[in-house]
Amino acid sequence: MIAQYVVVIVTLLAGGPALAESLNADAARRFVTGKLFAFNCFDGSRGTGRVYPDGSVAGTFQLRGSGPVRSARLPAGTLKVKGEAVCASVNGIPIEPCFNLEKTDDRSFRGAISGLDFAYCDFTRRVSVAGMKSRRRPHEPLSLEAPALVRHPGTHY
Repeated sequence: MIAQYVVVIVTLLAGGPALAESLNADAARRFVTGKLFAFNCFDGSRGTGRVYPDGSVAGTFQLRGSGPVRSARLPAGTLKVKGEAVCASVNGIPIEPCFNLEKTDDRSFRGAISGLDFAYCDFTRRVSVAGMKSRRRPHEPLSLEAPALVRHPGTHY
């Protein structure tokens, strides 16, 4: 079970050599927090995940690209800032691995456990609701009400 947590953290924040800017902890927080990312890793593992402001992580993953898709949720404080590094703290693991994060473009980054750059994952930001953009203007509040159902004559619901 502990090994699965390590795999989840690595697959949600791992990466390798990149041709772009290095992200310090503050830049990584702004770039990643609250956004949904899909990831593909060097070993074939893949999935989606989101990092929350409290350092918790939630997502789905498929190890080595086969088998069942699993859900994972790691508690608040799992990801922490230590100096300029982003590190992971998981109960039962004697070390707190830190990550090298590299922004590769406006929507993507790579990350690796510090010192293990051969093991990487590429992350690409996903838009919400199947790629549809919101029609809401940025200054308008979000509505929690569902849109009205339009009924067409002769259609049974």
